[in-house]
Amino acid sequence: MTLSMYQASVPVFVRALGNLSNILKKAQAHAEQHKIDPSVLLDSRLYPNMFPLKRQVQIAADMVNGGVARLAGVERPVHEDKETTFEQLQQRIQKTIDFAESIKPEQIDGSEARSISLTIGGNELQFLGLPYLLGFVTPNVYFHTVTAYDILRHNGVELGKPDFIGGI
Repeated sequence: MTLSMYQASVPVFVRALGNLSNILKKAQAHAEQHKIDPSVLLDSRLYPNMFPLKRQVQIAADMVNGGVARLAGVERPVHEDKETTFEQLQQRIQKTIDFAESIKPEQIDGSEARSISLTIGGNELQFLGLPYLLGFVTPNVYFHTVTAYDILRHNGVELGKPDFIGGI
């Protein structure tokens, strides 16, 4: 049995975002329990030159939206990055999951050699579908989700490896 581009993308990303959603629920409960202003956690970062928690979540969602859309050859959803609450971040995650799940396997399968170009920070990047998925999108999704996890763990939210990995 072979692994398809769809199987290596949509279900993997939906799971990662679902786990991120659960992590944010724990963070919100932690803030409420300890009477911490939620903005303290949402604006926390691991180091001064790193993005805060809310931006890590936004980027993780953007990577999924962009990755799935480009592999499927459809228009990617664009968000304004205005989320300032846990509830708004949860809505963003859910919109991203809904979009990813709206894509059918036949839209992505066979995209291994699809030409993909994007511009980041004024630099144009060129990929073929398979290296784009495995070497760019997937590592970025995991980088930003684990950074969100790390920010919250650093701030005392009781999280463990099973929260990041999710149910097996």
